[in-house]
Amino acid sequence: MTGHSVLQLPVPALEAWVRERTAHYDEGFVSADPRFAHAHVTALGPFAPAPSAQDLDTVAAIAAATPPVRARLADLGQFPNGIIHLVPDPDDALRDLTARLVAAFPAWPPYGGEFGTDVQPHLTVDAASDHVDLGSTAALLADVVPVDVVLDRLQLAWWETDRCHVMAEWALGG
Repeated sequence: MTGHSVLQLPVPALEAWVRERTAHYDEGFVSADPRFAHAHVTALGPFAPAPSAQDLDTVAAIAAATPPVRARLADLGQFPNGIIHLVPDPDDALRDLTARLVAAFPAWPPYGGEFGTDVQPHLTVDAASDHVDLGSTAALLADVVPVDVVLDRLQLAWWETDRCHVMAEWALGG
């Protein structure tokens, strides 16, 4: 599998849990980069694999114009493809950030356009299988959520087996 870049908002409060769950599924996606956010809300991905200086300047300007986002992560959802996720509430500021990134980078639609233009902000926590469902994941998260978070950074992260790392990072709000 080749890698891809993602513009993502780190969620430090859930980093240890998501990192451990990532290791459970695929140790190759556990990053040695201490800044890398395994626990994150995707703002736009995939993104340019080799962004230009102008692309990075545009992302920096969007990040500077975006105040930190406050949200509660309490409710689990599941997408038709089996991805189990936490739903940020409220999610309007996250939807707005994604919309501004898509407007600036129309060549990079969210998830390659697979899910249309109305993409639900989420934090992936698990994947449904014969042994994993919403109930089992809720039980695993019982001592972790709900959690109130402030998303205050935007990362450009590279995701690839044995090569996950942060390429660039910006503070929200300048």
